Amino acid sequence: MKTYRKELWFEVPSRTAFINITGQVEQCLRESAITEGMVLVNAMHITASVFINDDESGLHHDFNVWLEKLAPHEPVASYRHNAGEQNADAHLKRQIMGREAVVAITGGKLDFGPWEQIFYGEFDGMRRKRVLVKIIGE
Repeated sequence: MKTYRKELWFEVPSRTAFINITGQVEQCLRESAITEGMVLVNAMHITASVFINDDESGLHHDFNVWLEKLAPHEPVASYRHNAGEQNADAHLKRQIMGREAVVAITGGKLDFGPWEQIFYGEFDGMRRKRVLVKIIGE
């Protein structure tokens, strides 16, 4: 069995964003030369997320609106965690959207369903954060 590991780094200039990282993960897969196995794509920060969904701008807008209703940033005083920081909502949004995605590799390709793409979700941006790509297989 072979393994491959790479860190992808992001510095989002806004507080929140959804970035399609499918191409970067596919590049990692090519570099790994693994044709059958699994890839783990993992946000390495507790205020960021990795998830699989459709790359459609209306859906991304809906995610932002929905997440802000579930865990609004303001008023920051409404969160106990914000006594030291002002990112409690980002922790909650990450919990909702998830920490990682796992995708099967078949025939040297990511084995997706229709419209599936891999996204990095940022909920407390304006600083450098990383995503782990770990591939195992043959």
